[in-house]
Amino acid sequence: MPRTLRVLLVEDSQDDAEFLERTLRRDGLEVLLERVDTAEAMSSALGHGAWDVILSDFTMPKFSGAAALALFRSKALDVPFIFVSGTVGEDAAVKAMKLGASDYILKDNLVRLAPAIEREVRERDGRDARKNAETELRQTLQETEEQLRQSQKMEAVGRLAGGVAHDFNNMLSVILSYSVLLASTMDPGDPRIDDLAEIRDAGRRAADLTRQLLLFSRQQVLERQVLDLNVLLAGMEKLLQRAVGEDVELVCRPCAKPARVRANAGHVEQVLMNLVINARDAMPGGGTVTIETMVVVPAETAGVFALPVQIAPHVLIAVSDTGVGMDAATRARIFEPFFTTKERGKGTGLGLSTVFGIMKQSGGAVDVVSRPGHGATFNVYFPLVDAALDRPCASAPSPTLHGTETILLVEDEDSVRTVVRSILSRHGYKVLEARTPEEALSLSKRHAEIDLLISDIVMPRIDGPELSRRIAKVRPEARILFMSGYTDDNLIRYSIDEGVAFLEKPITPESLTRKVREVLDRAGIGCSDGDARGGEAGDTGKGSAR
Repeated sequence: MPRTLRVLLVEDSQDDAEFLERTLRRDGLEVLLERVDTAEAMSSALGHGAWDVILSDFTMPKFSGAAALALFRSKALDVPFIFVSGTVGEDAAVKAMKLGASDYILKDNLVRLAPAIEREVRERDGRDARKNAETELRQTLQETEEQLRQSQKMEAVGRLAGGVAHDFNNMLSVILSYSVLLASTMDPGDPRIDDLAEIRDAGRRAADLTRQLLLFSRQQVLERQVLDLNVLLAGMEKLLQRAVGEDVELVCRPCAKPARVRANAGHVEQVLMNLVINARDAMPGGGTVTIETMVVVPAETAGVFALPVQIAPHVLIAVSDTGVGMDAATRARIFEPFFTTKERGKGTGLGLSTVFGIMKQSGGAVDVVSRPGHGATFNVYFPLVDAALDRPCASAPSPTLHGTETILLVEDEDSVRTVVRSILSRHGYKVLEARTPEEALSLSKRHAEIDLLISDIVMPRIDGPELSRRIAKVRPEARILFMSGYTDDNLIRYSIDEGVAFLEKPITPESLTRKVREVLDRAGIGCSDGDARGGEAGDTGKGSAR
């Protein structure tokens, strides 16, 4: 169907206007024409109409073509303006073109009119298309720049949080350990034991806070295994129901397909718990929380999901609520650490930032869909894996936390090294301590028997993994235990050998001595890669070690 062109004709003769309209229709143009012959009428028409082309006579009794062109230019419209006249001279026509007219056509040569209109309209449509494309491009660039700024801000905050947490974990190792050691020297009825218990409890709460900061900053060593998220969700359902309370209905809808991912079980549980608690808090009057799992294959779900992940199959966990929803400003900051919409004292603002950090470190992604008054849906995406489920490797508990083996301790933080040496010495171990990797290498050459190397991961000049490989050349029988308050994920991925154990800071006498005995006593045979590290899941209660 041909396009209908809206034509504004500045013409004092009704007969000429009708003739022009017949000519345009004869030449194949569908037109809707409106005639004006005064400045007031033209100004009104320009104000209320969306015109495709303006045609104007040059000489009229009450209005001139030059005045019509000036009025048109004052409106700053991108519309073709063509003079159609029988009296315009060549000089006047050239002057009109210089002033902004698109073309001029003589009335005795109207065969040129339809092609001229088609050409000018086509060029104007092209300009419009380019403007629209440029506008969309600018908007896309602005959105991309905003996303980049947000990503850089989150990364900067993450680095700051990770650095603070690392130093804090070293201090907490000293506080927690000495409070336990001091309590062990007191009589059971000593009232000061209760004071030390309060110190330990405060230290543990602080340790939980630093753990959340490390999760956000993605600076933890994760023990991953192949899990089925449907099985994990089923195992958590009763716990989640207790968390939301009686006034909230919990609906779980696992998918029929296997939902296998390689992830840290404790961290997946924490993601679910944090999202469910966040959903509960968004419904102060009660409501429904729905948890769904599904396998999302981009080729099969095109147009259904706007995946914030690479083009590969993923397992999606969607946690939806019927709560108050969020506006755009809140959504933009929802994953920032310490950002909260709750009243003062009701939340730390770390729940969703922890989810963000876990998903990034797990190779997945998280996004949120919400608007005020319509609830919210948090979508978390884990890469789908085609692998057999990992089976836990049972390890018999050590009958004692004491020993007589020789341990080479490498830690550049003096206070941490001192307390670790004190704990190990009190439990019967012979401790060789080194402040630097170079000192450790020298000690390993001078002492013929070293049963265990305990080393920090991040140290100047030589990092822990590289140190362990150098010592293995001269003392291949030595077991290895890394301890760290944090470590960069890239270092862990590329530098640490399979089968090496980790101990998370802050340490305590019990966690240290239990891990030491576990590493020294284990056979290290018959477990999957994740379990061959000596059952590190027991260190944190969440299946991970940092």
